[in-house]
Amino acid sequence: MPRIYQETFDRGTGGWWGFAGNHLGLQPLGWRRGSVTSRSPWWIDYNHAPPGAGYLHMLCCLNVRGPFSDHHREVAGENAFAAGAYPLDFREAQVRLRLRGEVRLRGAQLVLLLQGRRGKTISGWLLTGQPLSVTRQWSEQTLAVTSQPDQWTCLGARHDRGDYYGHLPLETVLRDVNVNLMLVLFPLTVAPMGKLRESPHRLRAGRDYPVWTSDLPEGYVELDTVRITFPRARAATSTASRSVDHAR
Repeated sequence: MPRIYQETFDRGTGGWWGFAGNHLGLQPLGWRRGSVTSRSPWWIDYNHAPPGAGYLHMLCCLNVRGPFSDHHREVAGENAFAAGAYPLDFREAQVRLRLRGEVRLRGAQLVLLLQGRRGKTISGWLLTGQPLSVTRQWSEQTLAVTSQPDQWTCLGARHDRGDYYGHLPLETVLRDVNVNLMLVLFPLTVAPMGKLRESPHRLRAGRDYPVWTSDLPEGYVELDTVRITFPRARAATSTASRSVDHAR
């Protein structure tokens, strides 16, 4: 029988968290009984700048295993996914989301990100072949976690983060998603405000230099149900059981 993880946010954020702009780090999602909300401005994640796949905004995020720091628990609440020891094998899984919002995308798409670790390398894969729609009315959308490479984009790493992020085979990551899953906006148009003396991709956008925020997405996304069906419901084991609190 498949196992099913379902979060309806009736009792809190359930371990889900956001990443705010202005380099504030992990921040609580807006919560009211039955839903969570992520609002701009969002942090520009520059860890995957070219030669990686590019920049992204992290909206709604869930770490799948602990241990969790006191700060993480304070921000995200009790993590029902980790507490329930749900499977980490996402092959052929279905991710059903109920969401609404208003977002000026400016070239970006809302997509699912899955991350797994092997040894010292964290590899992130974006399901760019199945972008989510954001509308003012509630909609229920289902993502099929397929092993077809043309549905995915590997994040890779910027020039100086290859010691932490990198490329692992898609099948390897899907078999053991032992870091986190996220809803992200990707790709971003990052335009420096003013002239730089070196390539903007070797610097940290929004931190080492200002950017034109008018080119970045803005708005909000509200999420009231996450339902993941795992057809491969074997015992939840992982080859990377150490803390993943600081995966960013």
